[in-house]
Amino acid sequence: METRVALIGIIVEDLNSAESLNALLHEYNQYIIGRMGIPYREKNISIISVVVNAEADIISTLAGKLGMLPGISVKTVYSKK
Repeated sequence: METRVALIGIIVEDLNSAESLNALLHEYNQYIIGRMGIPYREKNISIISVVVNAEADIISTLAGKLGMLPGISVKTVYSKK
């Protein structure tokens, strides 16, 4: 099956979900190309960008699981190729 490159944007508003979020990212680490996290202390949130290369159903499964965590917002952008 064909893989796609995607960017998963994550905003963490409930820092108590960070452990579960990191566990999910570790579970899918074979698909992760890179990751950048920015703590925004002024607003007490964290912004995380995760770039993945995987089949579309794997990307949407990961994004869906992340989005179900309390205090976590997720948006995914797919490459056209």
